[in-house]
Amino acid sequence: MKKNKQEISPAVIRRLPRYYRYLTELERLGFTKISSADLSRKIQVTASQIRQDLNCFGDFGQQGYGYNVKSLRESIADILGIRENNRAVIIGVGHLGGALANHTTLEKCGVKLVGLFDNSLDILGKTVAGHLVRDIKDVEAFCIENRVNLAVLTLPKQSAEEMARRLASAGVTGFWNFANTELRLPDLDVHIENVHMGDSLMQLCYKLKSGNDEVEN
Repeated sequence: MKKNKQEISPAVIRRLPRYYRYLTELERLGFTKISSADLSRKIQVTASQIRQDLNCFGDFGQQGYGYNVKSLRESIADILGIRENNRAVIIGVGHLGGALANHTTLEKCGVKLVGLFDNSLDILGKTVAGHLVRDIKDVEAFCIENRVNLAVLTLPKQSAEEMARRLASAGVTGFWNFANTELRLPDLDVHIENVHMGDSLMQLCYKLKSGNDEVEN
């Protein structure tokens, strides 16, 4: 039975992008079907865990056949909202913001980048990844006009909350926050993913120190 969204563990949601990534590669290589056992060997998650995770959202496999690679990939894309036509702006076009604008991550996740904003005279008016860098003072009007619902924050941490509130007032409901601060806006109906880039590196350093090579799924 399909679970209510509120009942689904965050750990399950964290694993879904891994499944999607590997299924995308399998489809590219010409695979049409795969068993949970074979998928388990490829992504280092137990077959029973894979089946449990997918069962949270419906019945995808067929006994004796396994999973149809294309169908399962498309189903996971729908679950993750990859085909929801999300439209994004990047706030702060320094080294990180510029790198994200030029990278394919947003596109691969079904997010269309529609605008770049900064307040530095050194970058305003320049073109980065095919987008004109606009003045931050115009961001609310731009977001409303272009139906932006997602913002990537790569600005100084002391500016993150104020900027997020400005964007929320213009209809932005999702924030991918790289501002090196734990952004929380409990009084607003928004969704925030705080990214601390050093966390995974520190976990690796811990493993190097302790010799612990176990991977948390």
